[in-house]
Amino acid sequence: MSVVFVPKRLRGTATINQETIQRLLEENDQLIRCIAEYQQKGRAVECVQYQQILHRNIVYLATIADASPDIPMEAVNTSQKHRKGHFQTACNG
Repeated sequence: MSVVFVPKRLRGTATINQETIQRLLEENDQLIRCIAEYQQKGRAVECVQYQQILHRNIVYLATIADASPDIPMEAVNTSQKHRKGHFQTACNG
């Protein structure tokens, strides 16, 4: 389940930190890989489901970025170097 999905009773109480953002970026990476894999297999229904989650995550990240434009670029660059090439496709199919 996406880390963005939060029950209504808990919405607005989450703390946004670098760890949360990194988890979302890693989840998005995995979603993109799954979408590409399912597209190659011709499984459109699964693609749409993952695309909806990816869209929700991206909108959420954009909202965070708009609300806090002071995120240092060195943190972004460091996380990109750290995660490059460390993920495998884990689609259930």
